[in-house]
Amino acid sequence: MKRTFSGDEFDTNGDGIGNSNSQITDINKKSRSEPTLPSRVVHLRNIEASELEVVQLGLPFGRVTNFLNLRKKSQAFLEFDSTESAKQMVEYLTSMPAMINDRQVFAQFSNHGELRTDPTNRTNQQAHVALAQATDLYETAQKGGPNCVLRVSIINMLYPVTIDVLHQIFSKFGTVLKIITFTKNDKFQALIQLKDPTGAAQAKLQLHGQNIYNGCCTLQIEYSKLLSLTVKYNNDKSRDYTNPTLPSGEGTMSQQTELDRMHSSAGLLPLQRTTSNEDYRYDYFTAAVASRGRPPSTAGITPGYDIPANANHLMSPLQPTPTAYNPMVGAAASPYGHPYASAHPPPPPPIHGLPPTHLQSQQQQNPHMISVQNGPVILVSNLNEDMTTPESLFTLFGVYGDVHRVKILFNKKDSALIQYATSQQAAVAHQNLDHITMFGKQIRVSFSKHQFVQMPKDGTSDMGLTKDFTNSPLHRFKKPGSKNYNNIFPPGTVLHLSNIPTETNEEEIRKIFSQYGTIKRFKFFEKDRKMALIEMDTIEQAIAALINTHNYRLADSMHLRVSFSKSKL
Repeated sequence: MKRTFSGDEFDTNGDGIGNSNSQITDINKKSRSEPTLPSRVVHLRNIEASELEVVQLGLPFGRVTNFLNLRKKSQAFLEFDSTESAKQMVEYLTSMPAMINDRQVFAQFSNHGELRTDPTNRTNQQAHVALAQATDLYETAQKGGPNCVLRVSIINMLYPVTIDVLHQIFSKFGTVLKIITFTKNDKFQALIQLKDPTGAAQAKLQLHGQNIYNGCCTLQIEYSKLLSLTVKYNNDKSRDYTNPTLPSGEGTMSQQTELDRMHSSAGLLPLQRTTSNEDYRYDYFTAAVASRGRPPSTAGITPGYDIPANANHLMSPLQPTPTAYNPMVGAAASPYGHPYASAHPPPPPPIHGLPPTHLQSQQQQNPHMISVQNGPVILVSNLNEDMTTPESLFTLFGVYGDVHRVKILFNKKDSALIQYATSQQAAVAHQNLDHITMFGKQIRVSFSKHQFVQMPKDGTSDMGLTKDFTNSPLHRFKKPGSKNYNNIFPPGTVLHLSNIPTETNEEEIRKIFSQYGTIKRFKFFEKDRKMALIEMDTIEQAIAALINTHNYRLADSMHLRVSFSKSKL
């Protein structure tokens, strides 16, 4: 029969922490040599943690009714309201050990059937206060209230968002302890645990609805129902910044697969399913405090992102500050010295094919994250009035983004307004097309103060000077993540041709393009004759050829696709 265990047995020095080495030694000997029957009391060894941390370790498995923390002995005892809860904790921590303060915690059933502690002892009183606080925090988290863990969804994710990017962003509001990323229902999501609820609350308040990159990668943030996260691997999907010694998981199933396996394992984890949108309840992560370290102070370190107080939809709210250029900032923002932490988050793909460094000299910003401070409308001036049409502008400027509307000004027909789908597309067009020669005139491209192009009022006509291309099938960037984003280059003499019918020969193509200038070279792709490169004599000729031949019908259902190329013939 199990005996009752009283905290008074170890309370000979009056501080609530035992000094009976013989009894502790006896417990250790029994724990290592005798199989112990399941009990409501779980014995934790090699644990060096605060009372709150100990309680939080057990709460995900059930209601904790009592506990004893023997800090000088690196041991603790948790009493649950049922043997089943204790069993689930022991089984889980045996299969997935927790790390707290860089020490692996060992769990086993105690020989004691229950804990009896002296309620008058000061240390025990503090322990019960911690138990009440942790329980309250746990119950609040279960209701989706404020806690340390945020669930972040990325909407309109045109560019990759990495753990390093998330860490740098959320570190502005407090110490980030752990991050786990996953994809569910084709939506990239992340669970982010901060050190305290205040930092999590500030992050949620200031980041919800903001964009990581201008016009895309929008953050949707809510409180997770998880109290804490357990990270098994340190890799590109999950990271425990308090425990850099975790394996990368290479050569094993991914953490996502492992979590799915855990989810299907009956009885492995104690928690109920939920009909809410919470993606990972405790059947995925037992809210083990695991690895809650005490990092060095990061006071005075300026994170690499700045949330302007007057942020609006025209400016990326996660605008890098000049400190982001300092290669030490990233290391300082990750004070744990994690091998995966880097000075800068990995850059997104080139913004619509444009290397970020193209804007660096103008904006003096972190080349990894371009922040565009202008709107989606550009003004094009010094156009050739006789040859320029809304369609020709749509075709040329559509190389750098999806053009929604074009308006040639009625009283100044050498100027036009062009509205893009996003401000970033407008910036890329400005960068590539300003000062190019089009139809014999060097055009100027600048940003407009307008945020959209107004269509003519119903019943009025502007002689076809304004066109709406919002639903045009010729948009090159309709699909998020399209390869077209990576194949955009400044105007040059070489054009890339695609979608060529197999029966079309070189002579036919040369005949078409010779109308717009001198052809210097032509070459079919060796492995795919549906594509070819053609070199015109000048850039101006190449621009004219692109405008007039893009979407040219070569066969009944085959229309030519033309873009600028970086290749040389």
